[in-house]
Amino acid sequence: MTESSEEAPSSLIDLLAYVFKPHPWHGVAAGKDAPRKVTAFIEIVPTDTVKYELDKASGYLRIDRPQQYSNICPTLYGFVPQTYCGDAVGEYCAQKVGRTGIIGDGDPLDICVLTEKVISHGDLLVAATPIGGLRMIDKGEADDKIIAVLEGDAVYGGLTEIERLPAGLLDRLKHYFLTYKKLPGSETKVEITHTYSREEAYEVIAASQVDYNRKFAAKKGALKLLGG
Repeated sequence: MTESSEEAPSSLIDLLAYVFKPHPWHGVAAGKDAPRKVTAFIEIVPTDTVKYELDKASGYLRIDRPQQYSNICPTLYGFVPQTYCGDAVGEYCAQKVGRTGIIGDGDPLDICVLTEKVISHGDLLVAATPIGGLRMIDKGEADDKIIAVLEGDAVYGGLTEIERLPAGLLDRLKHYFLTYKKLPGSETKVEITHTYSREEAYEVIAASQVDYNRKFAAKKGALKLLGG
């Protein structure tokens, strides 16, 4: 009889993982080396002409809306699992921009992942290295966009700071996020106040993890009990 290389499940949580797909937000870890290296769940890719978004209740992707014009995200785009933009993220943003009353947007922390490769669809996990971010405020809510590179990517993988990116690529990212919700005749209240460094991106990720642990403390406690 040939021995299997897979280890036997050590807890109920491990056993359930053999049967059910983990929830991309709650059931997947941000990575043991976070915030320096993170796991990212990708919702949309540059070829998508509709905006997909995670359905928070089910963990499946749903169509949020068709892209109305030529607003196509120039990178892989998704979020960092087990993060949440709440009080800590809002306070950090307010501190950096010198304002008061900014709150987190109540979503997982967004991330853009740069790669030279054509990836045909979202609903997948990638290993990413943060190199900076965009400080975005949407109607008084902190809506940071972490900028990262795909681990091992031949073109972008060696970059460590956002300053090394071509200015035109950053401009495309800014334009997308400033316009992708805008409709004819409407006014946008979205602004990007800063492009920030890798170290500051680490701080934002860490704050979003603090917010997640506060928001979902009861859920995490129940999972620990199940895990034994």
